[in-house]
Amino acid sequence: MAVSEGPDGTRLSYWRGGLTETPPEIWDHPDARVLILADNALTHVPARIATLRSLRMLDLGHNQLTSLPEELTTLPLDGCLYVHDNHLTELPVTLGRLDRLTYLNVGENRLRALPDSLGGMSALVELRAQHNELTALPGSLGALSALRELWLRGNTLTELPHSVGRLRELRELELRENAFTEVPGALRGLPLLRRIDLRGNRLRELPPWIVELPHLEKLDLRWNEVTEGDAAVRSLRARGCVVLGT
Repeated sequence: MAVSEGPDGTRLSYWRGGLTETPPEIWDHPDARVLILADNALTHVPARIATLRSLRMLDLGHNQLTSLPEELTTLPLDGCLYVHDNHLTELPVTLGRLDRLTYLNVGENRLRALPDSLGGMSALVELRAQHNELTALPGSLGALSALRELWLRGNTLTELPHSVGRLRELRELELRENAFTEVPGALRGLPLLRRIDLRGNRLRELPPWIVELPHLEKLDLRWNEVTEGDAAVRSLRARGCVVLGT
């Protein structure tokens, strides 16, 4: 274990420590603000983690977790929560309690859905849920008013909820390797959207409204069936937007 003290408090790191269970000495540092347990073989996170009442960042990525305790969502996390590359099939229904969290990575799991409480995470700036088994997203997604980046690669999504149209801060959207047959209409009118990645879907054409996205600067359509002659493609390129894949 590496323990370090900085201006922001105690940092505990067990990165690649060969752990199969949470080290008991963690509880000797109730003032810890950062806890890194990444790249181990953990299968369980004890509910006692809720006693770390100063914790601001938690890294549980690259383990073998099959679930997370609901008590985790009572922590005062306001930085990052990494739980990617585990064996999670669901997230705590109380996830929305983490209303100060700014970055959440739940990618590379086996999630079939995201909880409806997701919309309570009002400070979230970046959400990564790539390479799961998602077929739909909760309508509460549109309540993430601070969200700037949304990464959804490698699921089986066919549409986005209408509420996505309320994500007025969204800049980056990755929908690569899903099952979209058209560009989701929920994106129409998003004022700050700059990049959309739709590689590896089932698109045949673009909607005329896509040229109305005022800040769109890159649209990746590789491995779809949209052609060079598509009117929207021509219009986007004429104004300087980079369109790939036709």
